[in-house]
Amino acid sequence: MASSMPNFLSRLLRPFSSSTQMGLNPEGAAQSIPANAQKCTVAAGCFWGVEHLFRKNFADKGLLDAKVGYIGGDSSNPSYRAVCTGRTGQLLTPTPDAESLQMTFDPSVLPYTALLEFFYKMHDPTTKNRQGMDTGTQYRSAIFFHSPEQETQAKSVTQRAHEQWWKGKITTEILPAGQWWDAEAYHQLYLDKNPGGYECPAHYVRNFPPLTE
Repeated sequence: MASSMPNFLSRLLRPFSSSTQMGLNPEGAAQSIPANAQKCTVAAGCFWGVEHLFRKNFADKGLLDAKVGYIGGDSSNPSYRAVCTGRTGQLLTPTPDAESLQMTFDPSVLPYTALLEFFYKMHDPTTKNRQGMDTGTQYRSAIFFHSPEQETQAKSVTQRAHEQWWKGKITTEILPAGQWWDAEAYHQLYLDKNPGGYECPAHYVRNFPPLTE
């Protein structure tokens, strides 16, 4: 539900939950996924707006499913509260989890590179560990690849976006996808359930020209 308080305050005051939903799509129902389906996992700041923009732009265009969650850290089954502390890494390798989006898509309809190009249009990859007013390692920009082919494509798109769109300032990490944890149920499809809810001001689609080889 929309609130009269500023959006960023709504986000700070939202309730915490310790429950984590595993193995379900956001609606909680099983889906029929084609055998050729692939995953695309990205982090671009507050996952509410990231999910909303990807669903809005790729619905019925090869995007089969999308869920928000946590990846990139070393903890087991992290909660939103724990991720917000930035301390879900281990002592000797203190890499915390990032608020992230994991999509399932049909590559015969929707190329992986199209998702990555949109990723670089819809957030600011030049602000390390920050998007808009949201600051912390959980808001870092990252691509988590699921295969050697995805790694190659991610590096190619990133280099071109780095040079052609973002004036050599991209700070996005490109890392192998590790353990994924679904976020709590109330985070899934948050902006569909809460019109007028918090959206990071850095989340909008830039009008960039097409990338060239």
